[in-house]
Amino acid sequence: MKLLRIVIIFAAVFISTNLLAAEKLLTIVHTNDLHSHLQGFSPEIDYRPFDAGADKTLGGWSRIATVIKNTKKERKNPVLILDAGDYTMGSLFHMLAREEAFELRLLKAMGYDAVTLGNHEFDLKPAGLARILKAAKTKGGMPQIVFASAVFDKKDAADDSLVEAFREVDVKNYTVLVRGGIKIGIFGIMGKDAAAVAPFAVPVTFRDPLEVSREMVSILREKEKVDIVICLSHSGLSSIPDKSEDEILARKVKGIDIIISGHTHDLHKTPVQTGSTIIVHAWVYGKHVGVLDISCDGRKVTLKSYKTVPINSAIKGDAVIQQTIEGFKQKINKQFLARYGLKYDQTVAQTNRDLIIAAEESPLGNMITDSIRWYINKYDSNKNDPSSRVAVAVESNGVIRDSLLAGKTGRITVGDLFRTIPLGIGSDDTLGYPLITFYLYGYELKRALEILTSVQPLKGENYFLQISGLRFTYNPHRVIFDRVINIEMGSEEEGYKPLNYSNSNLQLYRVAANIYNATFLKVVGNYTYHLLDIAPKDKKGNPVKRLSTLRVDADKSKPGIQELKEWQGVIDYVQSFKETQGHGVAHLPEKYKGKLGRIVAQPSWSPLQLIYRPALPTILALVFIGFIFCGIILSITLIISRKNGKRRRRRSKVIL
Repeated sequence: MKLLRIVIIFAAVFISTNLLAAEKLLTIVHTNDLHSHLQGFSPEIDYRPFDAGADKTLGGWSRIATVIKNTKKERKNPVLILDAGDYTMGSLFHMLAREEAFELRLLKAMGYDAVTLGNHEFDLKPAGLARILKAAKTKGGMPQIVFASAVFDKKDAADDSLVEAFREVDVKNYTVLVRGGIKIGIFGIMGKDAAAVAPFAVPVTFRDPLEVSREMVSILREKEKVDIVICLSHSGLSSIPDKSEDEILARKVKGIDIIISGHTHDLHKTPVQTGSTIIVHAWVYGKHVGVLDISCDGRKVTLKSYKTVPINSAIKGDAVIQQTIEGFKQKINKQFLARYGLKYDQTVAQTNRDLIIAAEESPLGNMITDSIRWYINKYDSNKNDPSSRVAVAVESNGVIRDSLLAGKTGRITVGDLFRTIPLGIGSDDTLGYPLITFYLYGYELKRALEILTSVQPLKGENYFLQISGLRFTYNPHRVIFDRVINIEMGSEEEGYKPLNYSNSNLQLYRVAANIYNATFLKVVGNYTYHLLDIAPKDKKGNPVKRLSTLRVDADKSKPGIQELKEWQGVIDYVQSFKETQGHGVAHLPEKYKGKLGRIVAQPSWSPLQLIYRPALPTILALVFIGFIFCGIILSITLIISRKNGKRRRRRSKVIL
């Protein structure tokens, strides 16, 4: 008995020891959608990375570097550093991405183990991304890039340089890392929505994320025999279940332990647990960093703890990383801004209020659209030809990337203003969206406004349109695609007059937008069953197929087209404001302190208001309702007729 007792005790100790040993710990520090926001903001002039509690700015890669270092010091277990894509495009630093690859080099220096590509990594076209990758390799290196979604076109040479770059810098579908005895498989994918808003990736296309994920999980589980599968997914989460791509991914693809999510710019302070899959998403622009602690016993991954760390002035920035960023800033000044007579930290305006972007008429949206009209009319209009002046300008919220905050000093710098409208590339291969103009009929202007009233609620706030040159009212209770009830054309300075938007008005109006937004205006008809078809035209009314031919030329004396860039227009417009506060710099006008009544909702269930001035969608709805009503009347008539027939037959039987 004594021997048996000893054996049992020994066995218990042996088993418990092995069970404890089997549970291995791992920490993952993750980011997403950093968008070249190397500096804390906003405004950047307030940013004091080495002074704890000195400002209210958020973000800053030197602060993120400190969080990474501190997390590694605090943990005895291995720490992985991962990013879910869109690390570039969003500040002046990306303007030298092709030459300097600041972002990838910094991610390497900060200790990132693996990153994936987001849709904005393709903003500079395949050739541009190829240059970024090669520049990173030659100037300091980069983290391992994992990306399994790309499909290259063998017949189109436009993506050949990217094929070569992927091979040269060793972009992989997946990577396998061993940390603390844990074998970890990591792969990267692009979601459907992200792929849909990557028009400059052509001819590169992207595989179905579910299909490619199943393939990667199979390889990692069966061939590589990994303990943990991590997906870096630039797909995102949503409160609408059928749009929450990463939750759908977790449900439909078994075998993914962790999804590091990106693209939708959400802040989830707790992980989303779908089945056995842990999904995390750390907001946007480096304003928060996620820290995920898990355990793994070889069969199951268990969540131990999770927190999102606010990247604010409570965190002292890493000196080496910040010094590197300051050096990058000087390169931006010398290699890019000097040609425009600007500097990164140069104060261009003063404000005593915040200009916030939101899914409604906003002061910042009004200012940016006003700048488009002002800038083009300055360079490309004829005082003797009213039709040459831009009557209307539009901008989508999806392209306005940041608000303008007054901060401690009220001073707005070049870097702050650029962040509001930073994206794009022109046909001339220079960065920044070029402005284009085209002509539309009055009824097409109404259709464009219906994007805001009807398409935006279905597609999200990125599709909200800010406008200049028009003001309008709409009834959100009317039939979809026919909610605008009144439009006026003009401005706050010159006054507004009613616009005749009937089909009988054949006057053409010059409209301005950046080339990206104009592309969506052109194709919105396909999304709306051609009820909102809009055909950009030249001055003579001829439809134009290639929007690049409509770019505004800033200097017709030179060969080719000297593109007017939207970001330049915003800065020039702001610099044109009067100095009113004695600070020696332009001051944002009182005009932009609040809404201007350009977009006004007038909800009403009044039958007259619901059918007032009906367009085709309302007419079709009325016809449909008419058919239903007639069908109901006919059905009732038939039922009554049958009942009466039955009564007559009963009476006949009684008489007989």
